[in-house]
Amino acid sequence: MALSPHLMKFVSESLKVRSVANRIIHTSSTLQKCQSGRYKKTLKNDFPLTYEMANPPHAIAHRKSWNSWNTTNLDGGLRASETAVEDVFIRKFMVGTWHALFVSEIIIKRQHNIIRIAGILRRSVSARKMYFLIGYTEELLSFWLQCPVKLELQTVNDKKDVVFKYI
Repeated sequence: MALSPHLMKFVSESLKVRSVANRIIHTSSTLQKCQSGRYKKTLKNDFPLTYEMANPPHAIAHRKSWNSWNTTNLDGGLRASETAVEDVFIRKFMVGTWHALFVSEIIIKRQHNIIRIAGILRRSVSARKMYFLIGYTEELLSFWLQCPVKLELQTVNDKKDVVFKYI
């Protein structure tokens, strides 16, 4: 199929404009500059990374999707903005209540009307204080969010037990 001369002139002129614009702006492919979300390599390889931190950005959908199962962000989902605000509030409350004890990310799982909060803690407080903090956190968050809240916490002896690799 041959193009008409008028259409051929239009196509050639539009290609010239694009090529001139590319030389002036210096646009590059997005695949060449994939650096966001990556940690810089240190000289002594002494920077610890957890499993979540060690995953590259292109693997987020495959390896880290279980950290954010939240169906309110789907098209037509209800309460998308309220859920985001509640998640930020929950994370800030947990970090403030369990000060310097979390060695992993705080994972929030929403299933029906139950909110389950998971994470890994250092074993540096007594069992009595740990049980008090669990009850305190569950009770206050359940009251504020008007739904049942359950904590699923695991403990480790040292922060180094959570390190996946060093870079």
